[in-house]
Amino acid sequence: MKSLFLSAALASVVAMPAMANKAFVSNEKGNTVTVVDTDTWEVLAEFDAGNRPRGITISPDGKKLYVAASDDDTVRVFDTETYKEIHTLPSGPDPELFVLHPSGNPLYIANEDDNLVTVTDTETRTILAEVPVGVEPEGMGISPDTKFVVNTSETTNMAHFISTEDYKIKHNVLVDQRPRYAQYTDDGKRLFVTSEIGGTVTVMDIDDTGAPTVAGKISFEVPGVLPEWLQPVGLKVTADGSKIFIALGPANRVAVVDGATLEVKDYIIVGQRVWQLGFTPDQKYLLTTNGNSNDITVIDVEKEKAIKSVQVGQQPWGVVVTPN
Repeated sequence: MKSLFLSAALASVVAMPAMANKAFVSNEKGNTVTVVDTDTWEVLAEFDAGNRPRGITISPDGKKLYVAASDDDTVRVFDTETYKEIHTLPSGPDPELFVLHPSGNPLYIANEDDNLVTVTDTETRTILAEVPVGVEPEGMGISPDTKFVVNTSETTNMAHFISTEDYKIKHNVLVDQRPRYAQYTDDGKRLFVTSEIGGTVTVMDIDDTGAPTVAGKISFEVPGVLPEWLQPVGLKVTADGSKIFIALGPANRVAVVDGATLEVKDYIIVGQRVWQLGFTPDQKYLLTTNGNSNDITVIDVEKEKAIKSVQVGQQPWGVVVTPN
């Protein structure tokens, strides 16, 4: 009898389907977060997230959702299953984008109105440091070895390399006008910084000490699209470094760039005013937030094609998917 019970239990476990991942989309004007099932692409829920939610990320264990409520001057933390607010984190004024240490602590936050990067302990909910940077800090990236956090300042047009050991700026690199986003490759050997008004992506080689050297720039040209509409914002790189995807704002396109040659291979038409990007954990799909059409576009990464549009809340800004 015992063996029969065990066999039945094992069979039921084997038969159980894998849990679906969920995408969380911050809706800047709607003051909500929309939850989307990444298997069915159906909207599961939408919940209040404070005033002007923008930056969004998830803890490594997938249990906590962090949302920068910019007009509330705080980071709101939600349970990813119940969507209930757990607590808030001190963030400094007008938090916009942030990056979470891979361990889950601390959180590095760009304070656009105060020219600071705030370092917040996610466990004790206290501020560990405030790092003065350039004017209008926005983009935040962290090196894979976690030795540096990179902040981009929109008005100063610089990328600031901040040591995570002493919170001092070790390197400043001039980039093109209005830098928006900073993204390392998974091997830590390259960093990409998008410049919205400059219309370029600055490519930096990173040496063994973490120091950057500008290696080149990626620019864009689309027949029938005005050059001033080609505004690079969000950027993601595949884990193997072979493909770079770049959101081009009001051009309503995502550029596909060859990771080896840095040449633009194609442009994928998506929704209106594409802003930020997020992979599913297996990197089979890339999600785009389209602020003016109030939807996300699902891109098949291998085929480099848009396959679906999902309506979300009002003016979607950021997107993140639960880890496996």
